[in-house]
Amino acid sequence: MAEPGRPGTTTAPRARADVARRVAGSAAAGCALAGAVAVTVAVIAGPGPGLTGYVSEAGIAGSGHATTYRIGILALAAALLLVGAALPPGVWAAPALLATGAVFTAVSGAVTCSAGCPLPPFERATAADLVHGGTSIAATASVVLAMVTLAVSGPAGPVLRRLAGLAAAVALPLCAAVGLAMLVLGRGAVVGVLERLVLAVAVLWGLSTATALALARR
Repeated sequence: MAEPGRPGTTTAPRARADVARRVAGSAAAGCALAGAVAVTVAVIAGPGPGLTGYVSEAGIAGSGHATTYRIGILALAAALLLVGAALPPGVWAAPALLATGAVFTAVSGAVTCSAGCPLPPFERATAADLVHGGTSIAATASVVLAMVTLAVSGPAGPVLRRLAGLAAAVALPLCAAVGLAMLVLGRGAVVGVLERLVLAVAVLWGLSTATALALARR
């Protein structure tokens, strides 16, 4: 029987909390994988303009795969929330950033953009376009900041820190490149490819982090 307060022993509440975090990690991995597959299917099978368009164009009203896209986005939002819940105790800021990212992701899936998902400065955008674009950017920023925070968080442990550090090192310059390309070049293949790379890094990081949390033994 565990002895509370004695080094090297684990109390029943702590053991239950560890199990709950592993369960949350497993659920997060499942949601991340299901969401990524659903969004990928919607983008590939949809009538969008390929790499010259935005991923969000798969979810515009009237698209035959809009429902699949929205389900995928909501699954990814749930994955972010679950990863934040599965993080070890003592990790600061990252759970709140992931929860914020989950909310913005869900809103971006609920508020669809118009055909072509126009954004300034080269295109005229509706209010829904601005809300969708703004929440999508905020969601990505929250996730990348969570990566940075985890990379320097001691309680996260070496595995999570390495995963977060690697993902942040790739995502930060890609995000900067997307922002610059949108301002200088506007819609096109460059922005389309860069956007997909950023999203791929975020999903792979979420999936790998969730898997590590699910397999962790504390």
